[in-house]
Amino acid sequence: MRPQVLAPWTNPQQREARMRMRNLLGAAVAALWLQPFAAAAQELPQLQFKAIGLNSPTVASTVDEVPFWRETIPRASNGRITVDITPLDQMGIDDRTMLRLLRLGVMDFAGMDISKMAGDDARFEGCDLAGLTLDADRARAACDAWRPIIDRQMQRNWNAKLLAFGGNPPQVFWCRDVISGLEGLRGKKIRVFNNTMRDFLQGIGATAVSMAFAEVVPALNSGVVDCAVTGSLSGNTARWPEVSKSIYPMSLGWSINVLAVNLTTWNRLDARVQQFLLEQVKAYEDKMWQTLKAADARIEPRLVLLVEDDADIRANTREMLCAIGHSVIEAASAADARTLAALDGIGLILSDINLGGGETGLDLLDDLRLRLPGVAMGLMTSLPPVDGLHLLAAQRFPVLRKPFAPGELRAYLGRCDSAVARSAAE
Repeated sequence: MRPQVLAPWTNPQQREARMRMRNLLGAAVAALWLQPFAAAAQELPQLQFKAIGLNSPTVASTVDEVPFWRETIPRASNGRITVDITPLDQMGIDDRTMLRLLRLGVMDFAGMDISKMAGDDARFEGCDLAGLTLDADRARAACDAWRPIIDRQMQRNWNAKLLAFGGNPPQVFWCRDVISGLEGLRGKKIRVFNNTMRDFLQGIGATAVSMAFAEVVPALNSGVVDCAVTGSLSGNTARWPEVSKSIYPMSLGWSINVLAVNLTTWNRLDARVQQFLLEQVKAYEDKMWQTLKAADARIEPRLVLLVEDDADIRANTREMLCAIGHSVIEAASAADARTLAALDGIGLILSDINLGGGETGLDLLDDLRLRLPGVAMGLMTSLPPVDGLHLLAAQRFPVLRKPFAPGELRAYLGRCDSAVARSAAE
């Protein structure tokens, strides 16, 4: 017998009244949420900057960097500061030229893998030597220790100022054939992207090959290289599984990235703008390392209840969840979701905010959280971050902006787990 599930607010008048109240409350939350920024933002001048950022398939780009420039900075400055951010691969720029372009003032801000600049200054790979730091905390500690040296070299030789460090999930070997250990890499042609990795490969008898990230898939497919090194999530996002048969999970490093600003641009800025940017960048750096740790966390397979009324988005999200290792059951409406939520073994509920039938995903999760207090829950939406309903939802559950890439989804699931853990501790 199907379990009986009672849906609250089934009376149409009650539901309509509740929706009106929630919309009003959402607008009030939006006003209150923006108020702390208003006074400080009114003191900032109107400014627009240009930034060239990290490779777009990387989790650091999609989850942290692009949203920071396109959403966080304009929102925190109340629209006074805007930034035109473009990932370097979308501009056809070679990573190794980024510091030269920044020195010339081609862009105001640059995000780049600092180890790729080691050909110009060996100090730039000092905090990410191959095989030295085996977890994210040690990687960040190494970068913090090395920060004064890199900042000094940037200011002295590159007309640039270091603002922040970040990283990517562990850099692992993707191979055309099955590799069972380091001995299996001997004699192989392996794509790497910095000098310290080349030194490591020389030590194990492999041949290092340099090539741009965008060239790796055809190179693996045609056998130009036998293996290639990149992050586990970046490779998945860039479709490397289609041209490789195995991953050898030894971590060579963290592809440490930096955020830097043209020093001439920085020195021209009002002290208030400098202080504002330093405060925002500090929070941005913390978030980058949190994202890295969440993305690197071991995934425990579980049963996911996916609630989405758009069939195409539902199918795409299901594929991403299954690729991570989860099992998925689906619902197209809040009513169907309530029925399925009575099944045993559900470990995560992921719902769109705007569902058909006059009920939101926020209504649904508010109800299910009372029935399933230990289950991780989260919301997805294409609503802008300043929308009242989006803001209200973000007060209660982690929210993931659509559209999203697999790396973003995986990092987001870590946020859902953290949220339910905090709730249980309170």
